Amino acid sequence: KSAWIRRLVAESNLSVDDLIWPIFVCEGSNERQGIDSMPGVYRYSVDLLLEEISKAHELGIPLVAIFPQIDEKLKTPDSREAVNPDNLLCRAVREVKRQIPEIGIMCDVALDPYNADGHDGLFRDGIILNDETLPLLATQALVQAEAGCDIIGPSDMMDGRVGIIRERLDKENYSDVNIISYAA
Repeated sequence: KSAWIRRLVAESNLSVDDLIWPIFVCEGSNERQGIDSMPGVYRYSVDLLLEEISKAHELGIPLVAIFPQIDEKLKTPDSREAVNPDNLLCRAVREVKRQIPEIGIMCDVALDPYNADGHDGLFRDGIILNDETLPLLATQALVQAEAGCDIIGPSDMMDGRVGIIRERLDKENYSDVNIISYAA
């Protein structure tokens, strides 16, 4: 019945230290685009993204998760833009790390933003190709780590993805890049 007892026996305490700020990036300059499916949420070009991430940093939020909007012309059945070290996400990560190096950055590992078929994995003849997708996911994680990503977040649901990503990152001397699988 009292606030003091609820505080005393609370199982969890939530603070700013527990937050991850998801943020969305798009191509262009001075761009702020509303996202219809998420009223009040925007995609930002890299220049404006930096302003938003600065706000997160000033609030003490330790980590941002950056999600790119990929131009439809860059989406292919082999998802090759996912492993382009100069893709939108990698450019955004490099710029954030250059200007706000103290904040952590998490990147999603999945092919769906880059895949013309919209799938998390390579897709052929009506079948998701799990084993053929794994090396591509590992390369995607590597280019994100090389750009400065601190946490790789595989959401693709391919069997064996975390093991192959960890193996590749370790082999390329990115053992300090964390992996947090946040897929259900």
